[in-house]
Amino acid sequence: MEMKGEIYRVAGPVVTITGIKPKMYDVVHVGHEGLMGEVIRIEGEKATVQVYEDTSGIKPGEPVVNTGMSLSVELGPGLLESIYDGIQRPLKVLQEKMGDFIERGVTANGLDRERVWEFKPTVSSGDSVKGGETIGVVQETENIEHKIMVPPNVSGTVEEIKSGKFKVEDTICVLSDGTELSMMQKWPVRLPRPVNNKFIPRRPLITGQRILDGLFPVAKGGTAAIPGPFGSGKTVTQQQLAKWSDTDIVVYIGCGERGNEMADVLNEFPELQDPKTGRPLMERTVLIANTSNMPVAAREASVYTGITIAEYYRDMGYDVSLMADSSSRWAEAMREISSRLEEMPGEEGYPAYLSARLSEFYERAGAVKSLSGENGSITVIGAVSPPGGDFSEPVTQNTLRIVKVFWALDAKLAQKRHFPSINWLTSYSLYTQGLTDWFEENVAPDWVSLRDNAMDLLQEESELQEIVQLVGSDALPENQQLVLEICRMLREYFLQQNAFHPVDTYCSFDKQYKLLKAISKYGDMAEAALESGVPMKDILALESKDELAKVKFEEDFDSALNTVLDKMDKEFAALGGN
Repeated sequence: MEMKGEIYRVAGPVVTITGIKPKMYDVVHVGHEGLMGEVIRIEGEKATVQVYEDTSGIKPGEPVVNTGMSLSVELGPGLLESIYDGIQRPLKVLQEKMGDFIERGVTANGLDRERVWEFKPTVSSGDSVKGGETIGVVQETENIEHKIMVPPNVSGTVEEIKSGKFKVEDTICVLSDGTELSMMQKWPVRLPRPVNNKFIPRRPLITGQRILDGLFPVAKGGTAAIPGPFGSGKTVTQQQLAKWSDTDIVVYIGCGERGNEMADVLNEFPELQDPKTGRPLMERTVLIANTSNMPVAAREASVYTGITIAEYYRDMGYDVSLMADSSSRWAEAMREISSRLEEMPGEEGYPAYLSARLSEFYERAGAVKSLSGENGSITVIGAVSPPGGDFSEPVTQNTLRIVKVFWALDAKLAQKRHFPSINWLTSYSLYTQGLTDWFEENVAPDWVSLRDNAMDLLQEESELQEIVQLVGSDALPENQQLVLEICRMLREYFLQQNAFHPVDTYCSFDKQYKLLKAISKYGDMAEAALESGVPMKDILALESKDELAKVKFEEDFDSALNTVLDKMDKEFAALGGN
């Protein structure tokens, strides 16, 4: 039953209402235009609402209607290939209704009510079903089969099940207690969808990016943060992850980014080709666009909308990667709402519950066994945009306490044209230990020791660089000059990767291993030659060392690498020694 109240006070997107007794997080329609809002505080007879639309022009005394429902998303066939705003209104539908500029008070269903889907049942009448179980399938896009599941809080015996072509609201199944099920279900965005149990992640998310897979891997079902200043390559890194990571579904939340950046994403994503299938990448992607000039409260909702859609596909047994770009803008939205509520500010004006909200969001990642017994995962990768690249600010620090992988982007590396500009000295991954068995089985038994040696050398290089800046590299002993040369090869041949090169944009584990092994082989042979009295300048003059730089761009990588390694053997043999 709808209850009516009225507006008491307006402070930007925060509106105080009176005359109704709502519950926390109830959705209300505010003013004559019915602007959508959510109850976020209740004090005596008054309730405070954050409004998801522009509130200019509304005034005290206007009516408020309580829907009695919390903010929910519609889940069902048709989510993939969609582009939504923060509260799951399809942007295409909004554009058809009112052109390129979104007006207020316009509602649009998250799922298309007119589209017809072919439903194939997988249960028969008389079968007992419980929450989360699959009752049928729909071919949503060419390569993704959408499983129609019983809502988590429903169970019973199937009395009637239909087959054929239906719209999302049509009844396709009736249970013996009279419950009617359609292909669509609604779920409150702030409530995590239930699962049977969570596992410790034991498989890496394969991204094809050497510095991520090789040095700082993230597990499937893990959490990672990409903090970096403006222009250091966050968005390109996120797009590479969306395109290449070995997940089935991608949910991309553009949360409070600039309009022109989001426009690039919206224009580029539909044109990207899925490397696995050759089909458009959009066929397994859901985009949520909430730019910085859209209402601030909707920015806060967009993150929850995205993670709920991700959980829905996880429950079907899919691996989902969720990109949140950027959680700093989300935190800024919380800060603005908090200051309008006149709450006591915490560090740098952020609300005291900043850490709790970030934790709540990242905790919804994980590798799980769903209610139907399927294994699925959500890997959450959040970009953080600290003002001025200052990693000591609260959002970055609180995110670091929660996530297990930290890919620190460095403006200085970007200025040197070293991409991806991830700083190997300040980044880390806490999954490396847990993934060791997988790497030894699936990549190579000596992969972990190769990687550890490379990290040790890079660490040593940073210490030597301080001496080099004072006295120059010629003053160093020859064995330390060799360390600098091997590290230069690691940086330029292995860590640098061209996202726009047709071959180098993706690098398989096999290729990464062989490349690292080749650099390591050069290092070992050079060290042996140096010890046997070969002058350093002769070792540095070898042609094969420089030819190794070009191998990663070759279509026929293996034969090109073998040619270079054979040449290297011959050149070192010719150097001789004592």
